[in-house]
Amino acid sequence: MATANSVLALVKAYRPSFRNPHDKVAFAVHASLLASGYVLTATGPPAFSDTALSSSSTDDEVGIEGWNATDEEYGFLYRKEDNGVKKSLLVKCLVMGDKLIVDALVVGDGEEKPVNLQIDVDKYDGASESTNYSDMYKNFGELVNSLNSGILGKLDESSASCSSTRSKASGGSEDKPIDQGVGVIGPRGSQPYPAGPVFPQVPPFGETDLVPGGGAGMYPPRGTGIGGGMLIGPNDPRWFGGVDGQPGFPGGAPGVPPGARFDPYGPPGVPGFEPNRFVRNPRRPGGNTHPDLEHFGSGSDFI
Repeated sequence: MATANSVLALVKAYRPSFRNPHDKVAFAVHASLLASGYVLTATGPPAFSDTALSSSSTDDEVGIEGWNATDEEYGFLYRKEDNGVKKSLLVKCLVMGDKLIVDALVVGDGEEKPVNLQIDVDKYDGASESTNYSDMYKNFGELVNSLNSGILGKLDESSASCSSTRSKASGGSEDKPIDQGVGVIGPRGSQPYPAGPVFPQVPPFGETDLVPGGGAGMYPPRGTGIGGGMLIGPNDPRWFGGVDGQPGFPGGAPGVPPGARFDPYGPPGVPGFEPNRFVRNPRRPGGNTHPDLEHFGSGSDFI
């Protein structure tokens, strides 16, 4: 990152000639990159060459001659070595009315990172005819902060990301999980596999439907074959006997599953609502009429 004092010091050291407010801001962009450790290898028309990024001559440091030789556009080419990796940075500034559009592209280690920033030139032009460079700008600190956040900070993020990727690829320490007492830490090293098939845990009585069985031959039959799921066989304990000598379902009344509610036939303790009063009378011997139709009398032509 650059500071306002370091950038302004570079501007004063190079003592460039400005033709217009756009020149002032474009050179401030250049000075901020120099303050951040970038080395200028081409500027002006050579920076706009199609082979600027691939040319081997771009490794040599150059001066600022011709930096504003073109109309309404500026070009700068830089190099920088970061963590042992050489990178090239191409910066182009385009004049759009009272705006300066800054496009930067960093290339290196198989990575390309474009960044873009739009600068309001009038906001930073001091409009002064003085030869004092401090008076040629206004809000200079704000301009440098904008360059830091809009260009330099993003380029640094790209460098940090590439460095982290290389470290992980080479088996660096970032590849090892750190146990901080929270979350889930994956297994380390080879894990032994069981020699035989893995059998699922059989749930308690009445819940075997929650664990569906596998295909034929994969798992042995469960339990003693007395049921427990939604399919009820003739030996199901819900018909009689219970489990382990206990009547009905474990932990409940006989014949009542756990959690089930039993609605009585009528108010408890009230005469006339005893359950045996609702039992159907036995069929009369010798009768051929259905019990539900006996009140019509024998010989009825109903049905």
